[in-house]
Amino acid sequence: MEDDKLSRNLKSRHIQMIAIGGSVGVGLFLYSSKTIHTAGPCVLISYGIIGLLVYVILRSLGEMAVHYPVAGSFSAYATKYLSPCFGYITGWSYWFLWVFAVMTEITAIGNYMKYWIPSSVVPGWVWALVSLIIITVINLTNVKLFGELEFWFALVKVVTILVLIGAGFILTIVALINSDSSIGISNLWKFGGFFPKGVWPFIMVLGPVTVSFIGVESIGLTAGEAKDPEKTMPNAINKVILRVCIFYIGSLLVVMTLFPWNSVDPKSSPFVMAFDKIGLKSAAGIINFVVLTASVSACNSGIFSSSRMALNLQLHGFAPKIMGRLNQKNIPIFAVLFSTFFMLFGVALFKAAPDSAFSILCHICCITGLFIWGVILVTQISFRKKLNSDEVKSLKYKSVLFPYANYVCLFFLAAIVVICALNPDYRVAVLIVPLWIFTLAISYYIQKKVKAKSSTL
Repeated sequence: MEDDKLSRNLKSRHIQMIAIGGSVGVGLFLYSSKTIHTAGPCVLISYGIIGLLVYVILRSLGEMAVHYPVAGSFSAYATKYLSPCFGYITGWSYWFLWVFAVMTEITAIGNYMKYWIPSSVVPGWVWALVSLIIITVINLTNVKLFGELEFWFALVKVVTILVLIGAGFILTIVALINSDSSIGISNLWKFGGFFPKGVWPFIMVLGPVTVSFIGVESIGLTAGEAKDPEKTMPNAINKVILRVCIFYIGSLLVVMTLFPWNSVDPKSSPFVMAFDKIGLKSAAGIINFVVLTASVSACNSGIFSSSRMALNLQLHGFAPKIMGRLNQKNIPIFAVLFSTFFMLFGVALFKAAPDSAFSILCHICCITGLFIWGVILVTQISFRKKLNSDEVKSLKYKSVLFPYANYVCLFFLAAIVVICALNPDYRVAVLIVPLWIFTLAISYYIQKKVKAKSSTL
């Protein structure tokens, strides 16, 4: 199989940063201001809940990835432990997710570049196109180069967040010494309480908060190109979920300690406000640069993830044979180009609707991501059922509280979809994604019938 010929050049640090790069981005640096504005300080609990869900999902995925390390990850597992139809739907849905995710990020890049160069000089869609071409070339060059670039891209975000948390802690201590009541942990309840707008807004932000974590499951796709996956995968999964939760909860805790939650502008980054408070005069420019690298990082992860999923689909007969061809660097070149081609529609959408393109694409990614997370949990339940007691004991990396944690998570995922359906901004996505899944199911059975007829001729 071509999957066995993939280069195993991704180290543990690469894998950890790929997962962080795929999940820590626009959702934290920009979108978090909207969740704070909507729900207030209790949004910290929302991030904690989704963080726990993601932890269970990653542990479930990790159990299968260590036992069966392949590039197609959950699509391959769904094919093997559920059914070929589920594998087909899961694989193409995840490819669909990352194509739309990259469309979202290149749209964001086009918007960020306006900070330095007005759109009247260079239209945003031009930046979106240029960034897509450059990142595609990177992904066609060398998987180790991809891993290194992703490491450094993600490191920029990590350092920024750690600096914010560290500086915020120092400012809080200084304010306490100087009896400055404008800064402090009491800001979390002084302005209307911890749940200032009640329980319903807290529930409603679970959907938007989930958007921030979509992409962390891409760590499973690195198993097929990881050095010593039995060691690197558990190490990466255990570390990445802790870091992601610290980054989200820690950074937003600092923001709401430095400022009253109701002073956060939902249309701007809370990080700009925080760094400005710290005394960084060029805060807006720096954060804009960090968010720009965050989007480039997410694009990098997106092209990698979508191309590896297209490769796996071909290996199981779910995509044209050309998708399985590797170049001299053992990179699925045609799978990369195939994914990039459809990502170009993001450039066209941005040109046609620059103001609404980002939110539409973002919401579609959220609902698709929830479906993928659900499939991972269900697949792992089926995976365990097909093992005998001795095989279960011999598993080198196990999920947590199986199977109860899986069922609890599935309940919460279903609840979040219902919550999103009640949100007018998400209703289009809630309709589009099931339609996409239904279309895939129909296409699978049509292909199956065509293959059956051709084999009898």
